[in-house]
Amino acid sequence: MSTTLPSLKDKITTVRDLILSSRAQIELALPKFMNTDRLVRTALTCFSTTPGLLDCTPRSLLGSVIQCAQLGLEPGIIGMAYLIPFRNNKANTVEVQFIPGYRGLLALARRSGEISTIQAHCVYAEDAFTYRYGLEPKLDHVPAEKADRGAMTHVYAVARLKDGGVQYEVMTKAEIDAHRDRYSRAAKSGPWQTEYPEMAKKTVLRRLCKLLPASVELQTAVALDERAELQLPQGLTDLAPGGPEEPYSAEASNKLDKLADELQGGASA
Repeated sequence: MSTTLPSLKDKITTVRDLILSSRAQIELALPKFMNTDRLVRTALTCFSTTPGLLDCTPRSLLGSVIQCAQLGLEPGIIGMAYLIPFRNNKANTVEVQFIPGYRGLLALARRSGEISTIQAHCVYAEDAFTYRYGLEPKLDHVPAEKADRGAMTHVYAVARLKDGGVQYEVMTKAEIDAHRDRYSRAAKSGPWQTEYPEMAKKTVLRRLCKLLPASVELQTAVALDERAELQLPQGLTDLAPGGPEEPYSAEASNKLDKLADELQGGASA
């Protein structure tokens, strides 16, 4: 007996219906400064344009949207957060993983209420750069005023606390690359190849965040990012209401074409 595999439109419809039917749970998790409709549309656009996401379990897709809502971070190209497919070998399923971006970690740190300023920068060979730790820590960075600043040498993140204290972390490019090669599943592809400076800054920023008076949201984002790097499940399915995973429906309705056009329009907007 042959089994008909669900089409792309079937998968989109199933996920869309699941998310819209759980709108109340998403809205409850959402901070006041975010809009429910915008988050849902952004998430649906991610699902329809990212290869492999629609092969993830529906409840992990819903769980990823709820996680975005809880942390107040939109997924997508603006760099706040990313949603990627992940093979959970233990459960023999494909699930969504939530990856906070560099800008997302900055936003969460700033929302903690304990930090006055926080930033991260790349250092290049032509820059003037010195730092030291110890009883009298010091960090000075003067970027070179030329188009070609040379090869990247260091990356650092620094935060000034509202009580006047300063905390910083510095990593050499060799340390960044060693960390990437040891932990990242996509060291040779994806953002490590296309957005290396952003990934390098996120790596040192995450290390700094562990030393800061952090909110629950920032601690959660750092923990999720570390689990993703270690290729461990994040448990996003547990955030989704309802019972066991349901298989995709094999029935297509007359709204499929309209939905596909809507999502395509959102992706190009």
